[in-house]
Amino acid sequence: MTTSTPANTPAAAPEAAPETAKTSNFLRQIIESDLDKGTYASRQWGGTPGDAAHHAKGQPDPAKIRTRFPPEPNGYLHIGHAKSICINFGLARDYGGVCHLRFDDTNPEKEDTEYVNSIIDAVKWLGFDWNGSPNAAPYQASDYFDFMYRAAEYLVEAGHAYVDEQTVEQMRANRGDFGKPGVDSPFRARTPAENLKRFREMRDGEHEDGSMVLRAKIDMASPNINMRDPAIYRIRRATHHNTGDTWCIYPMYTYAHPIEDALEQITHSLCTLEFEDQRPFYDWLLERLTEGGLLGNPPPRQYEFSRLNLTYVITSKRKLAQLVYDHKVSGWDDPRMPTIVGLRRRGYTPESLQVFADRIGVTKSDSWIDYSTLEGCLREDLELKAFRGMAVLNPVKLVLTNWDEVMGAGHLEPCTLPSLPHPPEGVESPERHFTIGKEVWIEREDFEEVPPKGYKRLFPGNKVRLKGGYVIECTGCTKDADGKITEVLATVVPDTKSGTPGADSVKVKAAITWVGVADGVNAEVRMYDRLFLEAQPDAGGKDFIEGLNPSSLKTVTAIVEPSLANAMPDDKFQFERHGYFVADRLDHQPGKPVFNLAVGLKDSWGK
Repeated sequence: MTTSTPANTPAAAPEAAPETAKTSNFLRQIIESDLDKGTYASRQWGGTPGDAAHHAKGQPDPAKIRTRFPPEPNGYLHIGHAKSICINFGLARDYGGVCHLRFDDTNPEKEDTEYVNSIIDAVKWLGFDWNGSPNAAPYQASDYFDFMYRAAEYLVEAGHAYVDEQTVEQMRANRGDFGKPGVDSPFRARTPAENLKRFREMRDGEHEDGSMVLRAKIDMASPNINMRDPAIYRIRRATHHNTGDTWCIYPMYTYAHPIEDALEQITHSLCTLEFEDQRPFYDWLLERLTEGGLLGNPPPRQYEFSRLNLTYVITSKRKLAQLVYDHKVSGWDDPRMPTIVGLRRRGYTPESLQVFADRIGVTKSDSWIDYSTLEGCLREDLELKAFRGMAVLNPVKLVLTNWDEVMGAGHLEPCTLPSLPHPPEGVESPERHFTIGKEVWIEREDFEEVPPKGYKRLFPGNKVRLKGGYVIECTGCTKDADGKITEVLATVVPDTKSGTPGADSVKVKAAITWVGVADGVNAEVRMYDRLFLEAQPDAGGKDFIEGLNPSSLKTVTAIVEPSLANAMPDDKFQFERHGYFVADRLDHQPGKPVFNLAVGLKDSWGK
């Protein structure tokens, strides 16, 4: 059996050992043991997924291992999927293997090409290729429907499966529970010939949806309820996004998944712990189909690791969809969402997510990762590569009352600062250019008429430096009728411009950021915070909606220096003293800059 997927044969696997810098974990130990023992060294690869006969005609598999990332295209990927992507693709990369991207599209009622496209984009953005070639098409479980049906007929003929016509309620009642064994279906004793006839009638559309299912015949008294004759095919008349109306019966996920792995010659099938109880059926099914010669040896093996539990986040697709459809957020790509499209729009980088996945490690036990760990990975990544810029988020005008006398009426003095104060070795930092004149904008919090103890910024009689500009001395302020400060007043100290011989002639205890009135640009700045106030917003059956943070988004009109006005969508910056920001990839445009707060300079939630 071959599929319609184009051949994607990987280049010969490199001989280099895995990077020693990578932290060891139980998955790496399993892979290294298999490589040492040559567990999969005899495998053949037919160039495309296929059955035993197809791969027997192929060449020795150039991939030392094969892993897979198999999302169902029924929603947008989130931070938990990013961890799985980094694990599966990263292990394949490190051990000379290939990772497959496969769409587990066996449920036609919930799947859509919108999600297919978003998943492809997410994996590419994270920095990975799949199926052995940068231009390879993803695999699709629905391409294997013909083989899955053939395998089901084999199970029926071999006495390993039967058609059950009990109602859903009867099946549930007869299944038993953890303390009581199940009861055999009255249809379990049918002959293979009778079952095959009924199964073909299911395929041909002769029975109503839900009227019967095909079940594996295993053990209704098994202590593992998943082994009590699980359903493997059901009748469901629904148009499939890939196969159209060709089929009116569809395989169950637990039946389809191991077959997909085997057809693709997966060696290490990595999944989260909720699938641990399904592993006995995974192994049982592959053993039966290998016995029948439909699939080759050695079969894939399933290994489970703990899923990502991240504080202040929910990852349930159903609950994320509720946030979108109830308009609690602006969409799947809202920067407060834990979706990959949301994280990307928030300003997260592929490198920061890969570092995060590596840092939290791979274990067999569930634990909670604090959200600050994720934020810390982004700060580390942006520290050395995000260009600096000054922005005033809560502006008040500062008037230099002696400017015209000292510098000349209307004079604008050019200033420069490096875009990267600590560039990587071998990298020359470009300069930013801006001007200072009689009026500049400063942060309102940088002036106190009556300063608190330890305050080092502007107050009457105190001197500070305007960063990249001059030393100034505060003389007071003006107020409106309500007592609100409308202007801060100061005088400029001549010959103290940064970068000139007189810069150190006057000592000050603080330097403040500012933007010139003459060349500052208005910008919309979205100050995002965590979406939930509680660390575990849906734990213990809580209504997660009640834990929403009402202050998770505040929008301000800021004033930014000219270099920031030239940003392109997705460009990332450090607004000095404020944090890291990204030019919004959808709304930012020349002349109307829009920036999103990605992460602050330090963890404000840890206080």
